[in-house]
This record gives sequence, C-alpha cells and structure tokens, in this order.
Amino acid sequence: MKTAMVVSLAVIAQAAANTLLSKGMKIVASMPSFHGDFTPVMLLYALKNPFIWAGIFLLIVFFASFLSAISWSDLSYVIPVTAVVYILNVFTGHYFLHESVSPARWLGTILIVLGVGLVSLSGPGQSASSEQVRERSESRGEGSAC
Repeated sequence: MKTAMVVSLAVIAQAAANTLLSKGMKIVASMPSFHGDFTPVMLLYALKNPFIWAGIFLLIVFFASFLSAISWSDLSYVIPVTAVVYILNVFTGHYFLHESVSPARWLGTILIVLGVGLVSLSGPGQSASSEQVRERSESRGEGSAC
C-alpha cells in the first residue's frame, strides 16, 4: 500500500513538474527580446519565473518519492509503473498547455497504459534487504576487502 501511494505521488509530482517547466520556458522563450537561441540572459529570466520554481520543487518531490519507492520495492516494478507519467504528460500538454496531440500519439499513450497495466498485475515485490545483498555478494567472492 505504501509503495502504491509513494509511486502515485511521484508520478503526479513529475507530470505536474513537467507541465509547469514547459509552461514557464514557453513564457520565457516568447519574450520579444529572445530570438530562439539560449542565452545566459534567458536563464536569468527563467530563474525569475514562478512556474520554473514550482516545477523544480515538484521534481524534488518526485525524486524523493522515487528514491523511497525503490528503497523498499523492486526496481522492475517501480520503473514501469512510473511510466504512467508519459500518459499524464500527453494529457496535461493537451488540456493545460493547449498542445495539438495527434491520434498516433494518443494511440501510443494507450499502448503505454496497457503495458503498465500488465506490469502492475504482478504487484510490487519485496526487495532484498541489505544483509541479503551482502550475503549474496560474499558468497560470490565479491565482498569488500575491509
């Protein structure tokens, strides 16, 4: 249960962060003084944008949640489940950023949903404890020379 909650938080935080960062950078890039090339001045304007700061904060929330999830669950479960963020990115890009999304892109997101659904059916496993990992590496002769 805790894995599902933390992974959900990570996915929502990353999708919201991506949307906010995109919106913030589009605002910066649309300023009349910029002509499409990235400059240090553009970076300064970006750092003054509240959308950029909110996106950075949410990426920190994502990263902390992601680290927590992989510390107690299988990476082979967490990574595919967090792929749901791709679907949310297309959704938020279309509905909040008013981006044009082609039928092929929507079909691709449906395929991702199906793949995530298949992975999710297996459920989260228990990662090996640090003691079990150490025992395995020692039995293979990979122990430290300490």
